[in-house]
Amino acid sequence: MRLGIDASNLREGGGITHLSQLLRAAEPEAHGVDRVIVWGGRRMLEELPGGLLWLRLAHEPTLDRSLPQRLWWQRFTLARRAASACDLLFVPGGNYLGTFRPFVTMFRNMLPFAKSELRQFGLSLVRLRLALLRVSQMTAFSKADGMIFLTTHAFETIRPLVPRLRERSVIIPHGIDIRFQCAPRPVRSLASCSAEAPFRLLYVSIIDVYKHQWHVAAAVGELRKQGIPVELTLAGPAYPPALERLQRVLRRIDPDGAFIQYVGPIPYEKLPSLYRQADGFVFASSCENMPNILLEAMASGLPIACSEREPMPELLGDAGVYFDPVKPEAIAKTLGQFLHDQVLRERLAHQAYTRSQAYSWTRCARETFSFLSRVGAGADAG
Repeated sequence: MRLGIDASNLREGGGITHLSQLLRAAEPEAHGVDRVIVWGGRRMLEELPGGLLWLRLAHEPTLDRSLPQRLWWQRFTLARRAASACDLLFVPGGNYLGTFRPFVTMFRNMLPFAKSELRQFGLSLVRLRLALLRVSQMTAFSKADGMIFLTTHAFETIRPLVPRLRERSVIIPHGIDIRFQCAPRPVRSLASCSAEAPFRLLYVSIIDVYKHQWHVAAAVGELRKQGIPVELTLAGPAYPPALERLQRVLRRIDPDGAFIQYVGPIPYEKLPSLYRQADGFVFASSCENMPNILLEAMASGLPIACSEREPMPELLGDAGVYFDPVKPEAIAKTLGQFLHDQVLRERLAHQAYTRSQAYSWTRCARETFSFLSRVGAGADAG
Protein backbone atom coordinates (compact mmCIF):
# COMPACT_ATOMS: atom_id res chain seq x y z
CA MET A 1 0.00 0.00 0.00
CA ARG A 2 1.13 3.54 -0.79
CA LEU A 3 0.33 6.12 1.89
CA GLY A 4 0.03 9.84 1.29
CA ILE A 5 0.19 12.35 4.15
CA ASP A 6 -1.35 15.81 3.79
CA ALA A 7 0.73 18.15 5.97
CA SER A 8 -0.62 21.31 4.33
CA ASN A 9 -2.14 22.65 7.56
CA LEU A 10 0.66 21.67 9.93
CA ARG A 11 2.51 24.89 10.67
CA GLU A 12 3.98 24.67 14.17
CA GLY A 13 3.77 23.07 17.60
CA GLY A 14 2.27 19.69 18.40
CA GLY A 15 1.18 18.81 14.87
CA ILE A 16 4.72 18.96 13.49
CA THR A 17 6.13 17.20 16.58
CA HIS A 18 3.61 14.39 16.14
CA LEU A 19 4.35 13.81 12.46
CA SER A 20 8.11 14.08 12.91
CA GLN A 21 8.21 11.62 15.80
CA LEU A 22 5.71 9.30 14.11
CA LEU A 23 7.87 8.97 10.99
CA ARG A 24 11.08 8.56 12.98
CA ALA A 25 9.60 5.65 14.93
CA ALA A 26 7.69 4.07 12.05
CA GLU A 27 8.28 0.67 10.48
CA PRO A 28 5.69 0.91 7.70
CA GLU A 29 6.81 -2.23 5.87
CA ALA A 30 5.69 -4.29 8.86
CA HIS A 31 2.14 -3.12 8.13
CA GLY A 32 2.18 -3.55 4.38
CA VAL A 33 3.01 0.08 3.61
CA ASP A 34 5.88 0.21 1.13
CA ARG A 35 5.82 3.91 0.26
CA VAL A 36 4.98 7.11 2.14
CA ILE A 37 4.82 10.56 0.57
CA VAL A 38 4.36 13.76 2.59
CA TRP A 39 3.16 16.98 0.96
CA GLY A 40 4.05 20.12 2.89
CA GLY A 41 5.68 23.53 3.06
CA ARG A 42 9.44 23.93 3.18
CA ARG A 43 9.75 24.82 6.88
CA MET A 44 7.54 21.91 7.93
CA LEU A 45 9.37 19.37 5.78
CA GLU A 46 12.70 20.48 7.25
CA GLU A 47 11.49 19.11 10.61
CA LEU A 48 10.88 15.61 9.21
CA PRO A 49 13.47 12.82 9.04
CA GLY A 50 15.47 12.38 5.88
CA GLY A 51 17.35 9.41 4.48
CA LEU A 52 14.49 6.90 4.83
CA LEU A 53 14.17 4.79 1.68
CA TRP A 54 10.42 4.42 2.02
CA LEU A 55 9.77 8.15 2.63
CA ARG A 56 9.47 10.92 0.05
CA LEU A 57 9.15 14.55 1.19
CA ALA A 58 7.34 16.55 -1.50
CA HIS A 59 7.69 20.31 -1.25
CA GLU A 60 4.69 22.26 -2.54
CA PRO A 61 5.57 25.98 -2.90
CA THR A 62 1.92 26.97 -2.51
CA LEU A 63 2.05 25.62 1.05
CA ASP A 64 4.61 28.28 1.96
CA ARG A 65 2.02 30.98 1.23
CA SER A 66 -1.13 32.35 2.87
CA LEU A 67 -3.95 30.34 4.43
CA PRO A 68 -6.42 30.87 1.53
CA GLN A 69 -3.81 29.62 -0.92
CA ARG A 70 -3.07 26.57 1.23
CA LEU A 71 -6.78 25.77 1.51
CA TRP A 72 -7.18 26.11 -2.27
CA TRP A 73 -4.27 23.70 -2.80
CA GLN A 74 -5.78 21.16 -0.40
CA ARG A 75 -9.25 21.48 -1.91
CA PHE A 76 -8.33 21.30 -5.60
CA THR A 77 -4.72 20.23 -6.14
CA LEU A 78 -4.13 17.54 -3.54
CA ALA A 79 -6.65 15.13 -5.08
CA ARG A 80 -4.67 15.10 -8.35
CA ARG A 81 -1.39 14.57 -6.53
CA ALA A 82 -2.84 11.77 -4.38
CA ALA A 83 -4.59 9.99 -7.25
CA SER A 84 -1.28 9.13 -8.88
CA ALA A 85 0.83 8.69 -5.76
CA CYS A 86 -1.11 6.88 -3.02
CA ASP A 87 -3.86 4.42 -2.15
CA LEU A 88 -4.81 6.05 1.17
CA LEU A 89 -4.53 9.64 2.37
CA PHE A 90 -3.75 10.48 6.01
CA VAL A 91 -4.66 14.00 7.18
CA PRO A 92 -3.12 14.44 10.67
CA GLY A 93 -4.14 18.12 10.79
CA GLY A 94 -7.79 17.09 11.06
CA ASN A 95 -9.28 19.41 8.44
CA TYR A 96 -9.86 18.06 4.92
CA LEU A 97 -12.39 19.27 2.33
CA GLY A 98 -10.85 17.64 -0.76
CA THR A 99 -12.30 14.90 -2.92
CA PHE A 100 -9.72 12.11 -2.68
CA ARG A 101 -10.93 8.88 -1.09
CA PRO A 102 -10.23 6.95 1.05
CA PHE A 103 -8.79 9.16 3.79
CA VAL A 104 -8.11 9.00 7.53
CA THR A 105 -8.08 12.09 9.71
CA MET A 106 -7.34 13.00 13.33
CA PHE A 107 -9.14 14.99 16.00
CA ARG A 108 -6.56 17.40 17.41
CA ASN A 109 -8.22 20.66 18.47
CA MET A 110 -10.78 20.62 21.28
CA LEU A 111 -11.40 24.38 21.37
CA PRO A 112 -13.89 24.57 18.45
CA PHE A 113 -16.09 22.05 20.28
CA ALA A 114 -15.98 23.69 23.75
CA LYS A 115 -18.72 26.30 23.75
CA SER A 116 -17.98 27.56 27.25
CA GLU A 117 -14.36 28.18 26.27
CA LEU A 118 -15.30 29.91 23.02
CA ARG A 119 -17.29 32.51 24.96
CA GLN A 120 -14.07 33.62 26.66
CA PHE A 121 -12.81 34.95 23.30
CA GLY A 122 -15.72 37.40 23.06
CA LEU A 123 -16.58 38.89 19.68
CA SER A 124 -13.24 38.33 18.01
CA LEU A 125 -11.68 36.97 14.85
CA VAL A 126 -10.28 34.09 16.90
CA ARG A 127 -13.78 33.02 17.91
CA LEU A 128 -15.00 33.31 14.31
CA ARG A 129 -12.06 31.25 13.06
CA LEU A 130 -12.74 28.53 15.63
CA ALA A 131 -16.44 28.45 14.72
CA LEU A 132 -15.57 28.01 11.04
CA LEU A 133 -13.04 25.34 11.96
CA ARG A 134 -15.75 23.41 13.80
CA VAL A 135 -17.92 23.39 10.68
CA SER A 136 -15.12 22.30 8.36
CA GLN A 137 -13.84 19.64 10.74
CA MET A 138 -17.31 18.17 11.24
CA THR A 139 -17.58 17.87 7.47
CA ALA A 140 -14.24 16.06 7.33
CA PHE A 141 -15.12 13.78 10.26
CA SER A 142 -18.43 12.74 8.70
CA LYS A 143 -16.76 11.83 5.39
CA ALA A 144 -13.60 10.18 6.72
CA ASP A 145 -13.04 6.46 6.22
CA GLY A 146 -11.18 6.37 9.55
CA MET A 147 -10.53 8.64 12.53
CA ILE A 148 -7.79 8.71 15.13
CA PHE A 149 -8.44 10.15 18.58
CA LEU A 150 -5.80 10.92 21.17
CA THR A 151 -7.85 10.35 24.33
CA THR A 152 -11.09 8.74 25.45
CA HIS A 153 -12.29 12.22 26.41
CA ALA A 154 -11.82 13.40 22.83
CA PHE A 155 -13.68 10.38 21.44
CA GLU A 156 -16.59 10.86 23.83
CA THR A 157 -16.81 14.53 22.87
CA ILE A 158 -17.18 13.84 19.15
CA ARG A 159 -19.09 10.53 19.26
CA PRO A 160 -22.57 12.10 19.67
CA LEU A 161 -21.93 14.34 16.66
CA VAL A 162 -20.79 11.75 14.10
CA PRO A 163 -22.97 8.69 13.28
CA ARG A 164 -21.21 5.31 13.11
CA LEU A 165 -18.04 6.80 14.57
CA ARG A 166 -17.21 3.78 16.74
CA GLU A 167 -17.05 1.51 13.70
CA ARG A 168 -14.23 3.47 12.05
CA SER A 169 -12.20 5.04 14.83
CA VAL A 170 -9.36 4.25 17.20
CA ILE A 171 -7.75 5.92 20.21
CA ILE A 172 -3.96 6.31 19.87
CA PRO A 173 -2.21 8.64 22.33
CA HIS A 174 0.91 10.56 21.45
CA GLY A 175 4.34 9.63 22.76
CA ILE A 176 6.94 11.61 24.69
CA ASP A 177 10.31 12.67 23.33
CA ILE A 178 13.01 10.73 25.19
CA ARG A 179 14.82 14.02 25.85
CA PHE A 180 12.27 14.70 28.59
CA GLN A 181 12.84 11.40 30.40
CA CYS A 182 14.38 12.14 33.79
CA ALA A 183 13.87 10.04 36.91
CA PRO A 184 12.51 11.98 39.92
CA ARG A 185 15.11 13.94 41.87
CA PRO A 186 15.23 14.23 45.67
CA VAL A 187 12.17 16.20 46.79
CA ARG A 188 12.84 19.40 48.74
CA SER A 189 11.02 19.92 52.00
CA LEU A 190 9.27 23.25 52.42
CA ALA A 191 11.37 23.82 55.56
CA SER A 192 14.52 23.78 53.39
CA CYS A 193 13.14 26.55 51.16
CA SER A 194 13.73 30.22 51.85
CA ALA A 195 13.45 33.66 50.28
CA GLU A 196 16.90 33.11 48.77
CA ALA A 197 16.13 29.53 47.65
CA PRO A 198 12.34 29.35 47.13
CA PHE A 199 10.30 26.37 45.94
CA ARG A 200 10.30 26.67 42.14
CA LEU A 201 6.94 26.10 40.45
CA LEU A 202 6.86 25.89 36.65
CA TYR A 203 3.93 26.35 34.24
CA VAL A 204 4.73 25.82 30.54
CA SER A 205 1.97 26.67 28.06
CA ILE A 206 0.72 29.37 25.76
CA ILE A 207 -0.71 32.33 27.66
CA ASP A 208 -4.34 32.04 26.61
CA VAL A 209 -7.85 32.54 27.93
CA TYR A 210 -8.37 28.86 28.73
CA LYS A 211 -4.97 28.34 30.38
CA HIS A 212 -5.71 30.61 33.40
CA GLN A 213 -2.16 31.69 34.18
CA TRP A 214 -3.52 34.77 35.99
CA HIS A 215 -5.43 32.55 38.41
CA VAL A 216 -2.27 30.57 39.14
CA ALA A 217 -0.38 33.84 39.66
CA ALA A 218 -3.05 35.08 42.08
CA ALA A 219 -2.86 31.78 43.98
CA VAL A 220 0.92 32.04 44.28
CA GLY A 221 0.50 35.62 45.49
CA GLU A 222 -1.82 34.36 48.23
CA LEU A 223 0.71 31.74 49.28
CA ARG A 224 3.38 34.40 49.53
CA LYS A 225 1.11 36.40 51.82
CA GLN A 226 1.01 33.32 54.05
CA GLY A 227 4.80 33.39 54.24
CA ILE A 228 5.38 30.38 51.96
CA PRO A 229 8.65 30.81 49.98
CA VAL A 230 7.46 29.87 46.51
CA GLU A 231 8.16 31.35 43.09
CA LEU A 232 6.44 30.79 39.75
CA THR A 233 7.95 30.70 36.28
CA LEU A 234 5.57 31.01 33.32
CA ALA A 235 6.90 30.01 29.90
CA GLY A 236 5.30 29.99 26.48
CA PRO A 237 4.07 32.21 23.65
CA ALA A 238 1.08 34.46 24.25
CA TYR A 239 -2.33 35.41 22.86
CA PRO A 240 -2.16 39.21 23.35
CA PRO A 241 -5.51 39.77 25.18
CA ALA A 242 -4.67 36.96 27.61
CA LEU A 243 -1.17 38.33 28.17
CA GLU A 244 -2.64 41.73 28.99
CA ARG A 245 -4.88 40.11 31.59
CA LEU A 246 -1.93 38.27 33.12
CA GLN A 247 0.15 41.44 33.22
CA ARG A 248 -2.62 43.33 35.04
CA VAL A 249 -2.61 40.68 37.76
CA LEU A 250 1.20 40.70 37.96
CA ARG A 251 1.26 44.49 38.35
CA ARG A 252 -1.12 44.14 41.26
CA ILE A 253 0.45 41.26 43.18
CA ASP A 254 4.13 41.33 42.13
CA PRO A 255 4.96 44.64 40.43
CA ASP A 256 8.71 44.16 40.89
CA GLY A 257 8.78 40.60 39.53
CA ALA A 258 10.12 39.31 42.84
CA PHE A 259 8.47 35.89 42.74
CA ILE A 260 6.66 35.53 39.39
CA GLN A 261 8.51 35.62 36.07
CA TYR A 262 7.10 35.34 32.58
CA VAL A 263 10.01 34.30 30.37
CA GLY A 264 8.17 34.12 27.02
CA PRO A 265 8.44 31.30 24.47
CA ILE A 266 11.22 28.75 24.99
CA PRO A 267 12.75 26.79 22.06
CA TYR A 268 11.61 23.18 22.15
CA GLU A 269 15.14 21.81 22.51
CA LYS A 270 15.64 23.89 25.67
CA LEU A 271 12.46 22.74 27.42
CA PRO A 272 13.95 19.59 29.04
CA SER A 273 16.48 21.65 30.99
CA LEU A 274 13.74 24.08 32.06
CA TYR A 275 11.75 21.19 33.55
CA ARG A 276 14.83 19.92 35.37
CA GLN A 277 15.35 23.27 37.09
CA ALA A 278 11.86 23.14 38.66
CA ASP A 279 10.74 21.62 41.97
CA GLY A 280 7.13 21.19 40.91
CA PHE A 281 4.79 21.69 37.97
CA VAL A 282 1.37 23.29 37.70
CA PHE A 283 -1.04 22.94 34.80
CA ALA A 284 -4.28 24.94 34.91
CA SER A 285 -5.88 24.48 31.48
CA SER A 286 -9.64 24.03 31.23
CA CYS A 287 -9.71 22.74 27.63
CA GLU A 288 -7.38 20.14 26.12
CA ASN A 289 -7.36 17.23 23.71
CA MET A 290 -4.09 15.62 24.75
CA PRO A 291 -1.69 18.08 26.43
CA ASN A 292 1.85 17.12 25.45
CA ILE A 293 3.13 19.56 28.06
CA LEU A 294 1.54 17.57 30.86
CA LEU A 295 3.14 14.38 29.54
CA GLU A 296 6.51 16.13 29.38
CA ALA A 297 6.22 17.22 33.01
CA MET A 298 5.32 13.67 34.01
CA ALA A 299 8.32 12.25 32.14
CA SER A 300 10.55 14.89 33.75
CA GLY A 301 9.92 13.39 37.18
CA LEU A 302 8.10 16.41 38.63
CA PRO A 303 5.30 16.38 41.21
CA ILE A 304 2.26 17.93 39.54
CA ALA A 305 -0.69 20.05 40.67
CA CYS A 306 -3.25 20.00 37.88
CA SER A 307 -6.59 21.17 36.54
CA GLU A 308 -9.42 18.78 37.37
CA ARG A 309 -10.95 19.13 33.88
CA GLU A 310 -10.71 16.21 31.47
CA PRO A 311 -8.61 14.85 29.89
CA MET A 312 -6.03 15.72 32.54
CA PRO A 313 -7.22 13.09 35.07
CA GLU A 314 -7.36 10.54 32.23
CA LEU A 315 -3.65 11.04 31.60
CA LEU A 316 -2.34 11.81 35.08
CA GLY A 317 -4.63 9.56 37.13
CA ASP A 318 -3.75 9.42 40.82
CA ALA A 319 -0.25 10.77 40.11
CA GLY A 320 -1.30 14.38 40.73
CA VAL A 321 -3.38 16.65 42.92
CA TYR A 322 -6.26 18.54 41.35
CA PHE A 323 -7.99 21.92 41.53
CA ASP A 324 -10.70 23.94 39.80
CA PRO A 325 -8.70 26.02 37.27
CA VAL A 326 -11.07 28.99 37.30
CA LYS A 327 -10.97 29.52 41.09
CA PRO A 328 -7.76 31.10 42.43
CA GLU A 329 -8.71 30.21 46.00
CA ALA A 330 -9.05 26.54 45.03
CA ILE A 331 -5.67 26.62 43.30
CA ALA A 332 -4.08 28.27 46.35
CA LYS A 333 -5.57 25.69 48.71
CA THR A 334 -4.36 22.75 46.61
CA LEU A 335 -0.91 24.25 46.11
CA GLY A 336 -0.62 24.96 49.83
CA GLN A 337 -1.33 21.33 50.72
CA PHE A 338 0.96 20.20 47.90
CA LEU A 339 3.86 22.32 49.14
CA HIS A 340 3.53 21.37 52.81
CA ASP A 341 3.43 17.61 52.15
CA GLN A 342 6.90 16.44 51.10
CA VAL A 343 5.93 12.76 51.25
CA LEU A 344 2.97 13.40 48.96
CA ARG A 345 5.12 15.23 46.40
CA GLU A 346 7.68 12.42 46.40
CA ARG A 347 4.98 9.83 45.77
CA LEU A 348 3.36 11.92 43.02
CA ALA A 349 6.66 12.46 41.22
CA HIS A 350 7.42 8.73 41.11
CA GLN A 351 3.88 7.80 40.06
CA ALA A 352 3.80 10.42 37.31
CA TYR A 353 7.16 9.28 35.98
CA THR A 354 5.99 5.66 35.95
CA ARG A 355 2.75 6.54 34.14
CA SER A 356 4.68 8.51 31.52
CA GLN A 357 6.48 5.35 30.39
CA ALA A 358 3.29 4.14 28.69
CA TYR A 359 3.42 7.01 26.21
CA SER A 360 6.01 6.11 23.59
CA TRP A 361 6.35 7.17 19.97
CA THR A 362 7.21 3.58 19.04
CA ARG A 363 3.82 2.46 20.29
CA CYS A 364 2.11 5.44 18.62
CA ALA A 365 3.75 4.69 15.27
CA ARG A 366 2.99 0.97 15.45
CA GLU A 367 -0.69 1.48 16.28
CA THR A 368 -1.09 4.32 13.76
CA PHE A 369 0.33 2.39 10.82
CA SER A 370 -1.60 -0.71 11.84
CA PHE A 371 -4.85 1.28 11.77
CA LEU A 372 -4.02 2.98 8.48
CA SER A 373 -3.26 -0.41 6.95
CA ARG A 374 -6.61 -1.80 8.13
CA VAL A 375 -8.52 1.15 6.73
CA GLY A 376 -6.69 0.88 3.43
CA ALA A 377 -7.40 -2.84 3.19
CA GLY A 378 -11.05 -2.28 4.03
CA ALA A 379 -11.36 0.36 1.34
CA ASP A 380 -9.83 -2.01 -1.21
CA ALA A 381 -12.22 -4.77 -0.18
CA GLY A 382 -15.16 -2.41 -0.52
